[in-house]
Amino acid sequence: MRYITLLTPTSTPEGPPPGGLMAAIAQLGDQATKAGVLLDTAGLAPSTAGARIELSDGNISVSDGPFTEAKELVSYAIYQVSSKEEAVEWASRFVQAHVEHWPGYECDVQVLKLLGPEDFGPPA
Repeated sequence: MRYITLLTPTSTPEGPPPGGLMAAIAQLGDQATKAGVLLDTAGLAPSTAGARIELSDGNISVSDGPFTEAKELVSYAIYQVSSKEEAVEWASRFVQAHVEHWPGYECDVQVLKLLGPEDFGPPA
């Protein structure tokens, strides 16, 4: 099973992330890679660098960012794991690194299953 984790900060202290946090994140990524569960990870640029495509009443429209009505996603990770609980464990370890290295930082992490062919019936 593949899961994607999406990080949204809810409270960020002033200044850049501490070096100790970045080292802890790199170490965790190395551990997940060696365990064979980490497929991809990256930081995300602010929505000012993006666009949104909407379909409404049969019409397609494109809008440039920023998207102020939504909280900014700042990073993601994709894991290949055997269960949702395992994905939650890896995401929790990532959040714990923030607890230990960046006091005052608060966030929300969504853990979402990525659907694959095995989640659907055979073609009609």
